[in-house]
Amino acid sequence: MPEGLEEAFYEFIKRVATGIPADVYKALKEAYEDETEPAAKAQLKAILENVEVACKGTRPICQDTGTPYLWIEWGESSPYKPSEIIGAFTNALRRVTKEGLLRPNAVDPLRQRNSGDNTGRHIPWVHLEPVEGDRVTVHFMSKGGGSEAPSTLIMSTPLKGFENLYRGVVEAIARAGPLPCPPVIVGVAIGAGADIVMSLAKKALLRPIGERHPDPEAARIEEELLEAINKLGLGPHGFGGKYTALDVKFEYAHRHPATFAIGIVTSCWATRRGTIVVEADGSWRITSKHLVPDGDGGCTIA
Repeated sequence: MPEGLEEAFYEFIKRVATGIPADVYKALKEAYEDETEPAAKAQLKAILENVEVACKGTRPICQDTGTPYLWIEWGESSPYKPSEIIGAFTNALRRVTKEGLLRPNAVDPLRQRNSGDNTGRHIPWVHLEPVEGDRVTVHFMSKGGGSEAPSTLIMSTPLKGFENLYRGVVEAIARAGPLPCPPVIVGVAIGAGADIVMSLAKKALLRPIGERHPDPEAARIEEELLEAINKLGLGPHGFGGKYTALDVKFEYAHRHPATFAIGIVTSCWATRRGTIVVEADGSWRITSKHLVPDGDGGCTIA
């Protein structure tokens, strides 16, 4: 295995596990400042205190440290093979788990045994996309079980596709209630098949809060769904208020004439995601911004 690759991923995983993304932190602070409902404001204050304690102490943001998902953009001219990238990441994942910064969450469903190191059959779950160039970009999400449980698939007819899209998203969030630990980020996708839309909906959660889809029509759908969800008034942890969702991320794929699949996935407020780039010469950098210790007992964005 290439020297230094495992160490790069080790530092990267630790950053994602203990430092909430800068865009999520900013959105939570803005929600707290804007919220007028006392119970909801108290919940948002507790959430912010939680992420700051995790940052200062280099501790997990939440006790449920999630299931590891990887989206790898592999440059076809990279000197690193995909198997080397995945192997180095998996080894780093085991190390971080052993140190207690990730809870062991990989359970063999047939034998009901925990692997103890967050790895196992098809875990980490990997999406590999070949791209031009010699750079490898790895997007990592540590996805909590509570926010995964309300995931919803709707196989609509094309005639009622958009009607079922809007109604289905709002009903899914209302049905989930406090289970996914709102305020949530909601990923929504439409396309030809079940596997396509569920995968795209989860991948959409990688996009920063406030960033709209480049397609104006898709961006409009994001804004309309966000407004409709927040009108539910569920609020942080179900205590009411303005912010049931921090954002909605919409994605789409061309569909079959006879199908209109809709995928809905939520991410809790403790969204843990990040991006690392590995160059052909072995140098690497974490390109996502996170809340990190500032060295003087506080936190900063880096």
